[in-house]
Amino acid sequence: MRRLFPVTDQTTAAADREWSLDDLADAYAYPERGAAAGGEGGAHGSPGHGPAEARSAGAGVWLRANMVSSLDGAAQHEGRSQPISSDADMRIFGTLRGLADAVVVGAETVRTEGYRPARARDAFAGRRAASGQSPAPAIAVVSASLNLDFSLPLFTEPLVPTLLLTGAAAAPERVRAAERAGAEVVVAGDGPGVEPARAVHALAERGLVRLLTEGGPRMLGQFAAAGVLDELCLTVSPTMTVGDAQRIAGGPVLPDPARFALDSVLEEAGFLFTRYRRL
Repeated sequence: MRRLFPVTDQTTAAADREWSLDDLADAYAYPERGAAAGGEGGAHGSPGHGPAEARSAGAGVWLRANMVSSLDGAAQHEGRSQPISSDADMRIFGTLRGLADAVVVGAETVRTEGYRPARARDAFAGRRAASGQSPAPAIAVVSASLNLDFSLPLFTEPLVPTLLLTGAAAAPERVRAAERAGAEVVVAGDGPGVEPARAVHALAERGLVRLLTEGGPRMLGQFAAAGVLDELCLTVSPTMTVGDAQRIAGGPVLPDPARFALDSVLEEAGFLFTRYRRL
């Protein structure tokens, strides 16, 4: 893997070498809490990105997304992201999880991708302990219906209890079924669905401030439109799928495009690992 941007050292040794998980953890470190809490470009502190509550609800929180896209804009092939991924992409996937307090994911992605609980990894144990984090990130599933299989390992075998973010109108019997399975149900909306700013705030109240979302596209679109997405880690896969697969984010068109600044680019085997921060 080699660093393309920012270019700080163009010598051959630094440009093309094997990156360890520790190297990747340094490269993808979350901003310090003070930097994330406010100021120009700080988490939920930029004007013009959604309602005022979306900008203030998550003070100190940093929400990043990790997605992969083919050259022709597909976020998946035949319903799954794995066919357009790579070993290096999965190393970064694991690194981003290893740094997060919680992984926020949509219910459809849980069903399609066969989500399992996050696991503790020795490579990140020291960092997590020093940061006061649990051994593994919590998985926080966004679901209006709570129509999930609570017999799956995500609910029966988590190292950290799985969270379910839902709306106040969720069916009581599904709430009870989730709680019987050991999940913690978190109300983050007044209606049937989840309000992104409320979700960020609810997680922050539980001390979960380093947030990572892995989609799916519809949920990512909702969070981006609400102005609570701070960072996008996008893998550009050197593949084409054609067809009509979803893009990385879906939903209504924003009145004005949200602007992001390029923070870094890594490359391996033709895959570009980009990192953008919201302006």
